[in-house]
Amino acid sequence: MTSLQDIRAAATVAAAYTIRTPQRDSPALSQRLGCRVSLKLEMNQHSGSFKTRGAFHQMLALGEAALGRGVVAVSGGNFARAVAYCSGVLGVDALICMPENAPAGSIAATRDYGAKVELLPDAVAAFARADELAAAGRSALHPFDNREQIAGNGSVALEIMQDCPGLTDIIVSIGGGGLIAGVIAAVKAQKPSVRVWGVEPIEAPTMQRALAAGEIVHIVPRSLSATLGGPFVGQTALDLCQAHLEDLILVSDLEMIAAQQWFIQREDLRPELAATSTLAAALRIKERLPADAQLTLLICGCNDSDADIARYAELLAAS
Repeated sequence: MTSLQDIRAAATVAAAYTIRTPQRDSPALSQRLGCRVSLKLEMNQHSGSFKTRGAFHQMLALGEAALGRGVVAVSGGNFARAVAYCSGVLGVDALICMPENAPAGSIAATRDYGAKVELLPDAVAAFARADELAAAGRSALHPFDNREQIAGNGSVALEIMQDCPGLTDIIVSIGGGGLIAGVIAAVKAQKPSVRVWGVEPIEAPTMQRALAAGEIVHIVPRSLSATLGGPFVGQTALDLCQAHLEDLILVSDLEMIAAQQWFIQREDLRPELAATSTLAAALRIKERLPADAQLTLLICGCNDSDADIARYAELLAAS
């Protein structure tokens, strides 16, 4: 299990390569939710999401010999961008296996960062192809169920707790679970009283299914949020959520879109749906937040394209 020591070490290793992202209070959301609300703007991280923290740490942990063989990863979006960005900085040959339905912007950005992209029919085929390439010699990187990835991701929580020492609540979105695993490990080791809330789409309830079954369950995600479209959660994330999650909130795609429009119109931010799910969840638990709560929304990424955002807005208007 990832420890606080692991996370602090990861933060030290990756510090030269990552951004200490800003955290700011939101007076508008504080008024709307009835408690103090701050936004951790991890969308400002290199490559546009938190994934860069873990990708750097995971790659640096491999060592020069393993990196010299090249790396292979599977992703439909933000991890692909992150690995491609990190590979460019470190001078590593990277090949990313992506499903054909991955957002066009993510495919293009991954190539622009310098990685090779191989498109496969779906996520299952992408994972299978990555396994083949790893067996042939490339070093494999996992998008979420990897100790180094989780420790790197957890470094964002160290910053949150430094910037908000009175933190009582944090809401984190769940795709494969690598982010919430790192956050839980970092937060609960320092301040066990903090309530960690998870959120995922109704149309991609990977953690909800796993918690109900008591084991990892494979699903076919159907949410518009590609970055919350993992077909399963990692075992570490499941174990930590079973032990420490305050509650898991399911939200609709339309709720995430409405929250995205709020951020655009009221906060002058353009976060992706995975990030805006945290506001959608906060609105659902508003009555469970006391007036003296200090809530942080982890704004994890910003990689929805302008075309995607416009399409989502049209769906919201037509609903």
